[in-house]
Amino acid sequence: MLTSDRSVTEEPKQNLAQSIIDVDVPKRGMPVTIITGFLGSGKTTLLNHILQNQQDLKVAVLVNEFGDINIDSQLLVAVDENMMELSNGCICCTINDGLVEAVYNVLERGDRIDYMIVETTGVADPLPIALTFLGTELQHLTRLDSILTVVDSEAFTSEHFNSDAAYAQIMYGDIIILNKTDLVKEEKLQELETFINTTKTKARILRSHLGVVPLPLILDVQIDQSAIAPTEKVDKHDHHNHDHEHNHHDHDHCHDPECQHDHHHHSEHLENDGFISISFQSDRAFDLEKFQNFLDKKLPIDVFRAKGILRFANIDNCYVFQLSGKRYELKTDDRGKSLNNQLVIIGRNLHREELLAQLTDCLA
Repeated sequence: MLTSDRSVTEEPKQNLAQSIIDVDVPKRGMPVTIITGFLGSGKTTLLNHILQNQQDLKVAVLVNEFGDINIDSQLLVAVDENMMELSNGCICCTINDGLVEAVYNVLERGDRIDYMIVETTGVADPLPIALTFLGTELQHLTRLDSILTVVDSEAFTSEHFNSDAAYAQIMYGDIIILNKTDLVKEEKLQELETFINTTKTKARILRSHLGVVPLPLILDVQIDQSAIAPTEKVDKHDHHNHDHEHNHHDHDHCHDPECQHDHHHHSEHLENDGFISISFQSDRAFDLEKFQNFLDKKLPIDVFRAKGILRFANIDNCYVFQLSGKRYELKTDDRGKSLNNQLVIIGRNLHREELLAQLTDCLA
């Protein structure tokens, strides 16, 4: 619908034979995989790939908001206040008051759940989430299997490490997935792999296109997490200090439950990393031509990520809008849930009032 250097993406057919598997889930605690990665890296795309191609495995997905995960509409069955049923027998749970409480909500369900996946926000440090499973009562009920870090092969540069969260996502990732490999040349991929291996010695790196990775390589891999398992209580520690030496799995972080499972800590990462999140809502539709002109000519270069549900004048459909780096896409939203424009923009050094005024000018 829109055309630009920020090009519209399409989903190609996937070779599912290499990815559909039966996972032999051990009985010593529910295995947990954490999916992390910087803004727009493709975490939700990877998650959708897992949900659509797992076989006979009942998965519980924990996310901050359903709007962030945007699970394909054909997977949706019913929505409760905090729980969403999926057509393949999996469930999706909203993390509201805390991660520990959300996990208990899953564990206390009467139906069988085999596996748990936690998707972090794009500016989250995955370590506090990992320590929630390793340093609270959840250690007796779950088993942290691995931390998967998704990287946007096209957009990622060393400048991402101006963000503590982006650095932590690489350093604490057990498996690094270079996503969007179709958008870059082999030389760029090799440079990325060299850079990551320089930053993190002996990193395990996989390549993917649209999040397609053979599931046996990322699920139930049973990576030893003893290096980050807390052995005793430690004091709360400020992670946002670039002057100390960074080593894999050796930071002192608070793993008191009151500290760790407050899932609103991502807002602190926004502030500490210099990011700003701007929300725009209107019951008026956008003018399509004005909105495209805004994207092509006025959107600041420091916008890393944008997403929302958009409505355009004289067009019946609503659209799911996703922007990552220099690319954006619009897909028809068949859910029919919102008639209002809802847009979130995340970036650095953004002028809130100016952006809001420009968006208002795009309204019909």
